[in-house]
This record gives sequence, structure tokens and C-alpha cells, in this order.
Amino acid sequence: MKVIIVGGVAGGASCAARLRRLDERAEILMVERGPYVSYANCGLPYHVSGVIAKESSLLVGSEQMFRGVFAIDARTNCEAIAISPKNKTVELRNVESGAVTTETYDKLVLSPGAPSVRPPLPGIDLPGIFQVRTVPDARAIREWIERGTEFLAGMYSYSGIQFVKPTRRAVVIGGGFIGLETAENLIHAGFEVTLVEMLDQVLAPLDREFARLVEEHLKRHGVHLALDDGVAGFKQLDGGALEVQTKSGKTYPADIVILALGVRPDTALAKSAGLAIGERGGIRVDERLRTSDPDIFAVGDAVEVKDFVTGQWSLIALAGPANRQGRIAADVIAGRDSRYRGTQGTSIIGLFGGAAAWTGASEKTLRKLGDQDFEKVYLFPNAHAGYYPSAKSIALKFIFRKSDGRVLGAQALGEDAPAVDKRISALAVAIQMGATIYDLEEAELCYAPQFGSAKDAVNFAGMVAADVLHGDMPLVHWDGTEGAFLLDVRQPVELVVESVPGAVNIPLGQLRSRLGELPRDREIHVICRSAQRAYYATRILLQNGFKARNISGGMLARAMVSA
Repeated sequence: MKVIIVGGVAGGASCAARLRRLDERAEILMVERGPYVSYANCGLPYHVSGVIAKESSLLVGSEQMFRGVFAIDARTNCEAIAISPKNKTVELRNVESGAVTTETYDKLVLSPGAPSVRPPLPGIDLPGIFQVRTVPDARAIREWIERGTEFLAGMYSYSGIQFVKPTRRAVVIGGGFIGLETAENLIHAGFEVTLVEMLDQVLAPLDREFARLVEEHLKRHGVHLALDDGVAGFKQLDGGALEVQTKSGKTYPADIVILALGVRPDTALAKSAGLAIGERGGIRVDERLRTSDPDIFAVGDAVEVKDFVTGQWSLIALAGPANRQGRIAADVIAGRDSRYRGTQGTSIIGLFGGAAAWTGASEKTLRKLGDQDFEKVYLFPNAHAGYYPSAKSIALKFIFRKSDGRVLGAQALGEDAPAVDKRISALAVAIQMGATIYDLEEAELCYAPQFGSAKDAVNFAGMVAADVLHGDMPLVHWDGTEGAFLLDVRQPVELVVESVPGAVNIPLGQLRSRLGELPRDREIHVICRSAQRAYYATRILLQNGFKARNISGGMLARAMVSA
């Protein structure tokens, strides 16, 4: 059996290595149009700033390694330019010489990836405008930074002692993973950074209130944000500096510009071969990663797969799913009954020591689909036991089915990045296993005071959600409090910092003795800082014949949604 794999990096390289482990006799040819078979493109922003110092650290598997260890015919600078499904052939072009050869196949795997979006804007090809997609991209950025514009190069070439350095300005276009990570790393490299984003928030998968927290975190660390404003073009100024022009008419000077406008599935080869393209613009595959041609498979950033939670077709450009898809395609080619379960978009981004992470469905996705069978709760547990030094809180949004308690999605962020990672990773597994909030109540997780709490944040999420579905804690959100009687059970000193106009303050410790001050003919919405004391108050009120609801997330959630 002869298998040709088009594209390396994550999906193609993992498919090739897995297939060799399963079938020692298969003839495997893997071609990659770039100079490297497999590299860690997720590490590129960190190489730009020097956090990852050596370029060689990004190279996962070389052409020589695949040949020597796996006996795979790996060819770099080799581009597939045409497929004939009828004849089962692929035309390959040597990028350096231009020579074209034809190879036959029994099975074909497409892993073409998704190139960066580069719209035909005025001035987009000016010197100093880069994207961050490949190792050569990162190398070019580092060389530009070290050399600088004429102005910067001249300033740095002066001899003697320099106490004042010129301001170096960078503009990053795009507020996704690469944009934010590159912005952070340019800050570390000493740049003044402005981030321009066409949407009204960064990190589009996040619900807006959580994106706002990320934005405030970025601002605190020196990133200037220009949201809800797309780029219109670029202009070169005297001395070599650049000017970024936006659709609103604003301009931003820059010594370097980074394009991070997202990626688009590379489907040109698939289209020319007559393969089915899905509604989202990716190569359509089934659960075994087969395309519309049963002898052609596709994996990675270019394919459309089913969303595990919603069942909708989706495009997910992530290394984890690409690697798993490559492995499953190899299994199927080798005769095993492997299936891809779908993707839930589990992601994390580290920013200035903190992290934002998410998995499963967001609230805005569910609302867009018209799904009303869900509830959300906001939680703010400590990353680890509060009595252990340096405990920091995690902001957690937890979404679940009202009808059966199934876990649907979660979003978290905090300054303790490993703690955020731990909770979202646990919830991601719960979603894939079809777990419910009742399973989370009973989940047995690691505990020591420096790592967590005896009642972990994951347990806490399940317990709070179960209280809601059991009716022990009727819930309301800030957008549903209009016209209700607001009861604030915090201490008076807390109201000096922040308060809600019109709310009646009765501290929790005084509530039982002051029930006569509360109305029995109106629904009472209870407030505290994070909703824990409000829960205690709600239980008191319900058992004394009042109609009461806890405002989820309390004042902390109010700060998020009002931002």
C-alpha cells in the first residue's frame, strides 16, 4: 500500500508517524511545500521576543529524522499542485527547481493547513509588515527588530553611554491568539504596542463579559486597544517608519506591523480534485476523516468537523485536534475502526503571567442557535486554599443544560495561569465524557493547599449548578433584575467601595432578626460580592416564606457585564 501525505507540521506529520508504527510495510511519502517538515508554530510569538531563544527549538521533526527513524520518504520544498482521483495520482512540484513529477497512491491524506489572511489592502506589501505563521516569518521579524528602521538603527549605532532609548512602536492587527501573544511578546521586547481589532472584543470565542476582563488585563500591561475598527491600509513615512490607517480614519505610527487577521482553510487542491467543500469553507470530512472520495482523507486546519456540543459544522485551527485527526486517519488507513468524536474548541492563552481558557459552547453560540435549554452561573473561587500564601481568584463562567444537567461549556481566567489551565482541562474531559453537574459534585480531584481546595472549583461549579436545578438556589442575572426588590447582604463598609442604587442593605448576620423589613409581595433579588453570602441569605428567605433569587456572581459579575 502506498500512502501520500500532503503537508506536514501537526496533522500530516502525526499521521505519517502513526501510520508507520501501525504498518511497517506501507510505502509512505510525505511532502511539505515549506522548508520544514514539522515545527511548533504555536511557539513562534515567543521566539520573536527571545523567550524561546533558539530557532532550532521550534523544529519538531526534520526531514532526516522522518527518513532515518520512520523510513518515510519526507520531501521538503515539495508542493502538491494537482490530484487526479480517477487515476489516483498526485503531481508534485519542486519549489526550488520547478521540476514536476507524478506519483501514484492507494490512499491520500491532505493536510494543507490554513494560511494567514492577507487582504489586498493599500500598502500591505511595504517593508516592515509581517505575519506570524512560519519559522521564516519569525526569523524575518527578529531580523527586522534587530536592524530596525533607519531611524532606530541610527540611534542604536551611536557609541558611548545611552541613557535614553527611542520609543519603538508596533501595531498588531487582529485580536486572536497570534495577535495577543505577539502583542505581549513585543511588549517584552520593549515596544509600545497598539492592537487594532475589527470586532468589538478580543478573542472572539469568549463571551463578551469575559473578553472585557482580558482587555483590561492587556491594558494594565501596556497594550493600547483599538477595538471595533478595521485596518484600511498602510503608508510609509519619511525615515522608513509606517503608518497604519483604520476605517474610522484614525492613524497609528509604527516601526513594525504584525498581521494577525486569522487564517483561511487552504482548499485549492481539494476543490481542483472535486472534493466536497463544507458550508464553513473547509474540506468536508466524516467521522473517520474521509473526504467525499473514500480513498482521500483530510486532517488539520483545512477541514470542517462537527462541534462536539452543538453538532454544528465548525472550523477549528488548533494543534491538538490536528494531531488527533492525523492519528485517527492513520488508524483508519491501517484498517482500524477509529472515529473522530468532534471538537469542542478547548483553548488557552497565556498573557502576562495570567491565562484565559475555554471549552465547549459559549453563551453567545447557544443563543445564536436558538438554544434556550441552558443556564449559566458565575463563580469566583480561589485558585488554591485561601490560607496558603498568594491565593488568587479565578473568574469562571459555567454553562449547563437545564433539562438534564449536562455540562455544555466553561470559560475561565485568572492571574494564576496553571490553575486556570487545570480547571478548564478537567471540564473539557467532563464535556467529552458526557458528564453532568452531578458528576462534577462527586469528582475526586487532587488537593493540597498550594494546588487547590478540598472543595475544588470544579466541584464547586457542579454544586452551585445542582443547587439551581434542585430549586435550592433560584437564580437571576443582572439583566433580569429590573423592577425587583434588591437586597444587599454585605457589610456597610463594602458599600463604600461599590453599591447598587436603590438596594436595601441588611448584613447577612442581621437578616434573621430583620425579616420584618422585607416585602412578602415582591420577589427579592439578593446581592453580595461573589454570590456566596447571597446564597445563604436566599436559603433563609425561602424557608421563611419569601420569594427570593440569588444574583449570580454578585458584584463581581456586575463589574464584568457592565464593563
